[in-house]
Amino acid sequence: MDTIFALASARGRAGVSVIRVSGPGALGAGVALCGAVPKPRGLRLLRDAEGQALDEALVLVFEEGHSFTGEAVVEFQVHGSTAVIEAVLRRLGALDGLRLAEPGEFTRRALENGVLDLAQVEGLADLIDAETEAQRVQALRVLSGALGDKAEGWRRDLIRAAALLEATIDFVDEDVPADVAPEVLALIDRVENSLAVERDGVGIAERIRDGFEVAIVGPPNAGKSTLLNALAGREAAITSEVAGTTRDVIEVRMDLGGLPVTFLDTAGLRDTQDIVEGIGIRRAVERAEAADLRIFLLLQDGDKGVGLEPGNEDIVVAGKADLGADGPAVSGLTGEGLDHLIDQIQCVLAGRAAHAGTAIRTRHAVAIRKAAEALAQARIEVLGGAERAELAAEELRAAVRALDSLVGRIDVENILDEIFASFCLGK
Repeated sequence: MDTIFALASARGRAGVSVIRVSGPGALGAGVALCGAVPKPRGLRLLRDAEGQALDEALVLVFEEGHSFTGEAVVEFQVHGSTAVIEAVLRRLGALDGLRLAEPGEFTRRALENGVLDLAQVEGLADLIDAETEAQRVQALRVLSGALGDKAEGWRRDLIRAAALLEATIDFVDEDVPADVAPEVLALIDRVENSLAVERDGVGIAERIRDGFEVAIVGPPNAGKSTLLNALAGREAAITSEVAGTTRDVIEVRMDLGGLPVTFLDTAGLRDTQDIVEGIGIRRAVERAEAADLRIFLLLQDGDKGVGLEPGNEDIVVAGKADLGADGPAVSGLTGEGLDHLIDQIQCVLAGRAAHAGTAIRTRHAVAIRKAAEALAQARIEVLGGAERAELAAEELRAAVRALDSLVGRIDVENILDEIFASFCLGK
């Protein structure tokens, strides 16, 4: 394979920047720049082709099989000025057999060399993009190989079940169990139950990765925009005493107790003859129905607007608490009741986040669904008797193939380019 190099840290001025070289020529590149590479690390003076000093750097050497990519890797931790970085990159680019890495190519080599499985690659992408504590924890769990470990356990059980069935087919005259159905069905049950837990948790895991949506809804002049501004800590929405000021959905993204949350300020819900306001109300209803949680902000007379009804976990509270209200109330203007409202939102969303599984993407859900469908059919074939054992074994193999796609053993070439396109150049 080619030897590749790239800036592995963020561009721009910094105290330290990291330049990574990976491949069969990595050690040779290290020798070319600093004369002799340290084992495993040390300060070295980097020089250009004429022997002129480029920078003094901390040089780290990772032997093949002990690096992020699985190949021999040399990293140069240089002073993070643009001039130093460009000079070192030019020097590397002038060496025979070296080329600039493509986006995500270091990670792709880690996948190809068996250092990471595909689910771990996706976890790494999510970890790089993580903005909140919940996103960090979830991504790190996947990066650590938790989903791959589960998939390997499922695979092991299903291969055992298929082997039992095939033994009754291929070695009917040998000393094999006469009736393997009970053990096969028990193995299918165990995998099916575990798959169901993961499948049910995918939606929540996706929300942790992409963010929950909380819609603030209610009639005009209930204080929705003022509440949004109070939550955001800035003037995100225009506020006015004139009813119907908000015509479109206004979004504000926040970190709420470690969870990524996007609050939606929506048009006031009422009957109107105004065409433009009517469009805004329809959009408000659509976004609110699709949101994970709704805050119904009532007028003092209890009016909650038209077109929507609160769900089981939705929060219903009176607006403009500073004007006086009976029961739960909040004021975006004075902050009265705001802390309690935030606590309620966090409690609901944290309760849902607790059910997140290790599978975190739609691709994972599709693979799990295909495996579950194959297992359901395998159960039918097993219950059909010994003469259907071959069909049952084939369904079990189909389930194994579906689960293998989770970690990149098969059928993933068509999605690799899409995954790695999201990576930065030095990763």
